[in-house]
Amino acid sequence: MYEAYWKLKEKPFRNTPDPKFFFNSTQHEDALLKLTYAAAESMGAAMLTGVFGCGKTLIGQALLRDLGPERYRLAFINTPLLSSPELLRSIVRNLKSTELPSKMSELMSDSLLEILQDVLINNMRDGKETVIIIDEAHIIKDDNIFETLRLLLNFQLQDKFLLTLFLFGQPELKDKINNYKQLEQRIALRCHLDRFGEKETAQYILHRMKVAGREDQVFTPDAVKIIFEKTGGIPRRINHLCDLSLLTGFGRKAQNIDRTIIERSTKEFGE
Repeated sequence: MYEAYWKLKEKPFRNTPDPKFFFNSTQHEDALLKLTYAAAESMGAAMLTGVFGCGKTLIGQALLRDLGPERYRLAFINTPLLSSPELLRSIVRNLKSTELPSKMSELMSDSLLEILQDVLINNMRDGKETVIIIDEAHIIKDDNIFETLRLLLNFQLQDKFLLTLFLFGQPELKDKINNYKQLEQRIALRCHLDRFGEKETAQYILHRMKVAGREDQVFTPDAVKIIFEKTGGIPRRINHLCDLSLLTGFGRKAQNIDRTIIERSTKEFGE
C-alpha cells in the first residue's frame, strides 16, 4: 500500500520468517554459525533459546536455506503439541516422499521409528545428512515427546549420528530440558538470543529497509530511539511499529519517519 511512496520494492517489516531479511547481529550470526557447525559435524543435538519475537524461526529458515538440499534432507516441525506417534508421522512425512502405511498398526511409534531408521540409512547411502528442527519446543508438555526425541538420537553409527536434532524455544525450554537428564546430556551445543540494544535496533531497521529497496535513512535517530524504548528491542515488536509508522507517514505525506510519526502511530493504532 505504501511501498511506492517510500520507494520500496516490497514491505520491509512483515512479521514472517523470510531468510532474505535475516539480520546478522552478533548474537544471530553466532547462533547460526553454531547450528551450522552442529549439522556439518553431525553432533546429534543442539538447542536455540530466546525471548519471544527475537528471530528463532527466522534463524531456522536461514539455516535451512544455508544447508540446502544438495547435502541435506530437512524436516521443519512447527507444531510440537502432538502425541508421540503424530510427531513421528510428521517427521517421516517431511523426510519421505512416498506415502505412509494406512494400517493403524503400522502407524504406531515402534513402526514409525523403523520407517524413520530406513529413511535415515537411505539418506546416508545417498550422501545426504538429515536435519530435524522442532520449533516452539517450549510448549511441549508431554514427557513422552521428550523421550521420543531422545530415542531419535539413538540412530547413530560408531562415529556419527544419523540425524541432527535442533530444538528451538523460549527460555523456559532450558528448564524443561534440564529436568529431562537423558535428553539434556545429549545436547552438544546451546545458543541464546536476546533483545537488541539501541544501536542494533537502528542497524536492524536500516538493514530491512535496504533489503526492501531503500538505501538512504528514512527513520531519524530520534525515531529509532523511541522505537527502541517502546519495543524493548524485540524484533517482532520493532517490525510491527515500523510498519505502522510507514503507513502513518504515507498517510500524512511525510518526508521521513521522525519521533512525531512514531508517537502518532502508537496513539492512532493503540500501540
